[in-house]
Amino acid sequence: MWGTVVNALAILAGSLVGLLLRRGLPEGVKETVFQGVALGVLVIGFQMAFATRNVLVVLVSLVIGGIAGELFGIEKRLEWIGKRLEAMAGAGGNGGQIARGFVTATLIYCVGAMAIMGALQSGLEGKYSILYAKSLLDGVSSVMLTSSMGAGVAFSAIPVFLYQGGITLAAGWLEGYLTEPVIAEMKATGGVLIIGIGITLLGLKQVRVGNLLPAVVVAVLLTVTLAAAGIAW
Repeated sequence: MWGTVVNALAILAGSLVGLLLRRGLPEGVKETVFQGVALGVLVIGFQMAFATRNVLVVLVSLVIGGIAGELFGIEKRLEWIGKRLEAMAGAGGNGGQIARGFVTATLIYCVGAMAIMGALQSGLEGKYSILYAKSLLDGVSSVMLTSSMGAGVAFSAIPVFLYQGGITLAAGWLEGYLTEPVIAEMKATGGVLIIGIGITLLGLKQVRVGNLLPAVVVAVLLTVTLAAAGIAW
């Protein structure tokens, strides 16, 4: 678990630096930085989305995942979590801002090959080189994300710890299922969600990314099912 602990601490440290920068920046600079971060999020999303080997898997996963997310009302639940987190922090005001930073950072930090492979390496080999590299990247990006979106980014350290820690503890069982094709489709589907976040941040369209989160799980299950059925890619 050591690599995951380092990763979570790096996010918290970067968020602290980002908050200090945020307080000292003029509004015009904050707006420009915010737009720059949004564009960067789009780049990350497109880069991940192009990892797909079968775009139909991504499309079907988004449809099924979107239906499931709407039925469960995930977006509203995230809003509730945002309000609770803000109340715990004693910040007051609109919980939506906390939720936005929380969801954005969580997706960027969790949905990717480094999170999965790093956690597997940690659990199977007791080595942390991948998670150390990811910690550095996440720490730097959390500075920029927090300076533009606020304290919600810091709370993403919690799901990162639980997600990567869970994979580390279950590494022996998951190794046979998290094959290269599974990771590729999971990454690609997550990339589409991150593109949605970028579009929302730029104010082009309000994308209910929270309600699309189940699509990532659907992508994994669908890819595993296709592989088990011997269907060619």
